[in-house]
Amino acid sequence: MAVWALGLNHNTAPLDIRGKFAFAVDQMGLALSTLRANLQGQNEATILSTCNRTEIYCSGTDAQLPQTLEWLARQGAVATQSLNQHLYCLQDQDVTRHAFRVASGLDSMVLGEPQILGQMKDAVRIASSAGALGTTLNQLFQRSFSVAKEVRSTTEIGAHSISMAAAAVRLAGQLFEDLSKTKVLFVGAGEMIELCIQHFGAKRPLSMTIANRTLEKGDRLAQEMGATVMQLSLLPERLHEFDVVVSCTASTLPLIGLGAVERAVKRRKKKPMFMLDLAVPRDIEPEVKSLSDVYLYNVDDLSGVVQVGQASRQAAVGHAETIIEKGVQNFHRWMDQRSSVPLIQRLNSTADEWRQAELLKARKMLARGENLDAVLETLSRGLVKKMMHGTMTELHAANSHELEAVHAHIEKLFLRNSN
Repeated sequence: MAVWALGLNHNTAPLDIRGKFAFAVDQMGLALSTLRANLQGQNEATILSTCNRTEIYCSGTDAQLPQTLEWLARQGAVATQSLNQHLYCLQDQDVTRHAFRVASGLDSMVLGEPQILGQMKDAVRIASSAGALGTTLNQLFQRSFSVAKEVRSTTEIGAHSISMAAAAVRLAGQLFEDLSKTKVLFVGAGEMIELCIQHFGAKRPLSMTIANRTLEKGDRLAQEMGATVMQLSLLPERLHEFDVVVSCTASTLPLIGLGAVERAVKRRKKKPMFMLDLAVPRDIEPEVKSLSDVYLYNVDDLSGVVQVGQASRQAAVGHAETIIEKGVQNFHRWMDQRSSVPLIQRLNSTADEWRQAELLKARKMLARGENLDAVLETLSRGLVKKMMHGTMTELHAANSHELEAVHAHIEKLFLRNSN
């Protein structure tokens, strides 16, 4: 079986390119179906899509990187040649090593961050529900989770890690010296927003408000976090009320436009506004950045903030890479062993046929009243003769040049010291 992957991330592609290839959760099932239909033969597939990366993992009889690339280019309506400039394409052990590094937080913007592991588990769950996950990819990802657990429990890779949510608070604190005097608006109610609410909530702002398309989900989160909830449709007319705006939704189009922010700025009478767009694709039109008194940042702008403490964690990378390499070798040893399964099945089937045939003879002998010891002797001799027939045939047919190799194989298979 072949394993291959391709992807783009925060190191290889700018935000706007990544945004073209972001897959919402409700799109995954259809995307996996069309991807597998685009490949020849029976194939497995999983799509990992986060704000910092989109990666396609596949397994099948033969690697089909060109077909996978063509499919991905169509999804983002981008020419294959243009997309290829931002991609990394991996096969076999390189795929395994990359998946293990991603799960362990070694390939993240925030070195050692744990959130990517949960996102990988979600991707695997979705692929499994869609019927796109088979034995090979399931093993690959389950082993990646085990490796990540070992890395996190035996190294300091996650120590002093600055999360994206913590970085958001730190960045807002550069504009507002005292966040306890600010009013904060969160647009969306997903995992990232929940983390941001926790971190901003620790600063005890004057108020926290959640605007979400689904009021029920927003209301649940608001009750848990001590916030209020509002209709997303009210955002344009209430935007001026907030000093800090953090947005992260799965919308494919911007939710906060230039015009709405311009009107909000006028009503705020030059009071500064901090806006953080963590969504991919963008939730806030990038032109907003040009407005006076508005400080707009996106997910890529956080990279400098999250590097704090990075050097102290680099010492753990070497240990983590050793754990990962051991996991890679173990997985591909399992892959190699799987190629022997058809032969093992044939051997077992043939041996069972011999056993059944000799048992039938033995039962007939017993039915004729023959002595039990004689029956057992005949049964054992018959089995041994059948087992040795192929070996003896090869030994007698071997010429002088082949004989030494045949002897070595026979000794290895039948004459090992059982002690």
